[in-house]
Amino acid sequence: MARNYVHTLFSDAARAMQEIDGSREAYARMEADADGIPDQLTVREAEFIEARDSFYMATVTPDGWPYVQHRGGPAGFLKLIGGNRLGFADYRGNRQHVTTTNLAAEPRLSLFLVDYPNRRRLKILGRGSVVFAKDDPALLAALMPQGYGAVGERAYVVDVIGFDWNCPQHITPRFSEPEFAASIRPLADENARLRAELALLRSKP
Repeated sequence: MARNYVHTLFSDAARAMQEIDGSREAYARMEADADGIPDQLTVREAEFIEARDSFYMATVTPDGWPYVQHRGGPAGFLKLIGGNRLGFADYRGNRQHVTTTNLAAEPRLSLFLVDYPNRRRLKILGRGSVVFAKDDPALLAALMPQGYGAVGERAYVVDVIGFDWNCPQHITPRFSEPEFAASIRPLADENARLRAELALLRSKP
């Protein structure tokens, strides 16, 4: 239940506008008994997170500008590492270090995870920290996807304080290459069978 998620994000101005729009009563019930207690990740969220091969992460610069970055890797590279804590390895990239320095100044962040084929999305609020390889090489090694060729330089750790599932409206289904291949496998198998039968017929005198 997204009690702490909405309680954290709803400002007094947002609540006032909800009152005008007629949605406040429903959202007030969602906020009830939040009291700053983190929304606890369940098996449902864990399985969804484990299946993702990408997500978007938003942080804020010291000057207050929002910064959104795409993160990708093999499915499951974002890991639940205990309780309400997530972690992932940060690979060697363009060396701008915007997200890393943002989190050093302001740990609050947001993750946005989308399952395009099934039109599902999960929003996560948390506090992030950066753990450099030299400070905890075992953590970075545990977060590196097995057999993945990228070079890990640091680990990101996210302590989740809230999450919310969005409705599927307006999510356009999109498919990765493996997902597309799986969806057409029955057609490919049938095509192979028909080709084999045709080849056999053609080989007969």
